[in-house]
Amino acid sequence: MDLQAQAADVLRRLALDESLKERTMADAATAALARKVAARYIGGETIDDAFDRLPSIFARGHKASIEYTGESVRDPELANAETDVFVELAERIGTSGVDSTVSFDLSHIGLVIDPEQCFRNVVRLAEATERVGAELIISAEASDRTDLVLDMHARLAEHFTHVGITVQARLHRTAKDLAALLDRPGRIRLVKGAFLEAESVAYPRGSAELRGAYLDYAARIVDSGHQVSIATHDHDILEALRAEHDSKLRAEHVEFEMLLGLGTEQLDALRAAGFTTREYVIFGTQWWLYVLNRIAEEPERVYTALIDAAST
Repeated sequence: MDLQAQAADVLRRLALDESLKERTMADAATAALARKVAARYIGGETIDDAFDRLPSIFARGHKASIEYTGESVRDPELANAETDVFVELAERIGTSGVDSTVSFDLSHIGLVIDPEQCFRNVVRLAEATERVGAELIISAEASDRTDLVLDMHARLAEHFTHVGITVQARLHRTAKDLAALLDRPGRIRLVKGAFLEAESVAYPRGSAELRGAYLDYAARIVDSGHQVSIATHDHDILEALRAEHDSKLRAEHVEFEMLLGLGTEQLDALRAAGFTTREYVIFGTQWWLYVLNRIAEEPERVYTALIDAAST
């Protein structure tokens, strides 16, 4: 394994170290440095902060997706309180009339505590987004939670048509999972997958197998007519998809999605070429896992992080 790959794996392990996160954020000086690094990748810490980002996104011709970031909540009362924030977010989307989906981790609202509590909370959120006409998209989590996530989506699909799901092209199981998902309502967001996974579970990062899987799954979903978000910053994959399926990618059920602060020029170029595009904004204080995974995707971003941390 080369040095960049080793560095990326170290960053992903740090991202999963909840005690390290707590120690870092408990110290005022280190927390301040960490927030400087995070500012490049997040929309702020409040709903107001996230909404302040939207005018510039819409001015560039993109739709939005907003996520209140957090995961692995283990306190039942906190899981319920965090659900309240998501419901408030949905209501804000409704009153403001903005074109945005709501994204979230099921473990943020109780999945690792009690699936039944999680189901009650996600139904609240599904009802709130349904009332305001906004799509609700379940984010991906590590492979040890994939069955729980897909089972919850299956239950929701019995009652709601606007609840989507994120699938990871890296996971070997996705070929089989996709067959079931194509029979359910709700958008499919296709990502590569950012989590630290064993090669027995997932294709290696940067591998020909991962590239082939992503291209195959994207074509399969597009051809099916199912709503799909092609969510990647990989220029090579995007060019390959356009070369093979350009006209199909312009269909109403297809959109391209990229993260705030990443792939900005690529997303703008796609919009200028006539494709439907969406930019993903996260807010909140629990951004540790998200930010370290973003840096791990391109370890050269460590240099940018050092510059950001030292900025005044």
